[in-house]
Amino acid sequence: MLVRFLNRHLRPYRGMLVLLVALQLVQTAATLLLPTLNARIIDNGVLRGDAGYIWATGATMLGVAAVQIVTASGATLLSSRVAAGLGRDLRTRVFGRVMALSAREVDEIGPPSLITRTVNDVQQVQSIVLTTADVAVSAIIMCTGGVALALVQDVPVSTILVALVVIVITALTLSLKQLTPYYDAIQKHLDRITHLLREQITGVRVIRAFVRDPHERARFDTTNHHLYRTSLRIGRAMTSMPVMVMTIMNVLTVAIIWFSGHRIDEGTMQLGALLALLSYVALIIIAIIMATMVFTEAPRAAVSAARVDEVLRAESSVVAPRTPVAELPARGLLELRGATFGYPGAEKPVLRDITLTARPGETVAILGSTGSGKSTLLSLALRLYDVTEGQVRVGGVDVRDLDPVALHRIVGYVPQKAHLFSGTIASNLRYGKEDATDEELWHALEIAQAAEFVRPIGLDAPIAQGGSNVSGGQRQRLAIARTLVRRPEIYLLDDCFSALDLATEARLRAALDRELRDATILLVTQRISTVEAASRIIVLEDGQVVGSGTHAELIGTNQTYREIALSQPVRGAVR
Repeated sequence: MLVRFLNRHLRPYRGMLVLLVALQLVQTAATLLLPTLNARIIDNGVLRGDAGYIWATGATMLGVAAVQIVTASGATLLSSRVAAGLGRDLRTRVFGRVMALSAREVDEIGPPSLITRTVNDVQQVQSIVLTTADVAVSAIIMCTGGVALALVQDVPVSTILVALVVIVITALTLSLKQLTPYYDAIQKHLDRITHLLREQITGVRVIRAFVRDPHERARFDTTNHHLYRTSLRIGRAMTSMPVMVMTIMNVLTVAIIWFSGHRIDEGTMQLGALLALLSYVALIIIAIIMATMVFTEAPRAAVSAARVDEVLRAESSVVAPRTPVAELPARGLLELRGATFGYPGAEKPVLRDITLTARPGETVAILGSTGSGKSTLLSLALRLYDVTEGQVRVGGVDVRDLDPVALHRIVGYVPQKAHLFSGTIASNLRYGKEDATDEELWHALEIAQAAEFVRPIGLDAPIAQGGSNVSGGQRQRLAIARTLVRRPEIYLLDDCFSALDLATEARLRAALDRELRDATILLVTQRISTVEAASRIIVLEDGQVVGSGTHAELIGTNQTYREIALSQPVRGAVR
């Protein structure tokens, strides 16, 4: 899996990889040549007292060492560029794929897991590429070349070396195969920790208000302990590998010295050959230790590559049509016809057989208890999800036949939980219309009843991530203003007045009525005071429409609507 994944994503870097391998070939050849030159100095220079030979061969060794340094530096630079480039490319592709997925796929994989895969898993893949490019190639060449040159020096003694190298590599391969499941568990534990951290940091006020710190600490500690135990298992296996390698290679060194001593006494081997053999043993030990680094990272990188590949191969359930409809026969018209929708794995649909129509100039309110499917209904109109049965139509056309970008230009959305991006007030307001003028921004702020708190600080006032430096009501009003700047044909307002006091809400609704008199508005709320003036009210209960009409009609005929009205002490709600 890892090899196929890297082969696919390293194609743009093949030229650099070929050059990298060439540099490492030269570097390793230079490294392997030095012990042979050293053996010649001893046998032909030192033992024979030939100073000229020693100086000449010594100069050659200096030249070889210089080539080794230059090629090693070039190889390190290239491997860094390849690894960094791959990491950048993978993060860009994963981010782009996530942006293209529908809400269904994002929910299935999970936002915390997507964060871990984009950051941590890509880093693991990048790390294995850097280690492999920087270490593994030269290690393989050095190990192979070292064995070959050792055989040139003395075949009988080198046979011991070959046998033990094969034993070490086999033992490492078998040991590391057993580690892959543990690395898979590590990544899942990291997903869980990311999920808990995200949940606990965003909900810290609630945690403290309900004195649940010990409970949340216990939840985090449990997951953290599982990660700790799994890491320990991997650590114990990793610790045994270098010990095993060093033990075998030390036994090898002693065996070579003992066997070579006998051969030197017999006159069948020279002292220089023994020293060269020991140098090659040292180089092979270094090569195997370097290869062990790659072996130890490979199982974790393989798991990470599989997780990244899962995101890259994920297909969105919301697919753009091959030939989208360009002309809308009924601008501003929003219809649901027998729309049914259920989340994956749910026992029953969230919405069942929903039929409603909202026309330009109308405000259609959706009212219902928590969990009745109000927000999901707006998600279908935005085509964040596709209906499982029925149709959602915008402008007289099924949304599945519209280009998603064109659809989102027609439909404006203010979510229940107003989200602002780090930047400035102006950058947030221009999020849907980058060329909006300051006059347009101030106009939208006036309608959204936000100008009063923006004017003292200005449009360039900073906004922290998520809008954490403004109040909930201010976030909602800025989110409404952001949608107003776009001036879409259809407005989907998802309980976006919930953080406002009644007086501010009344002023805001009056301003919206004046400004959006020709627009189509689908308004989700739980406040009776908000829906009283709506053109039509749709009452949802358990995912089904149980009432439709005006406030005056429903208050006397619909039991669900009347119960909601009675639960809210709003003047004029019940007559």
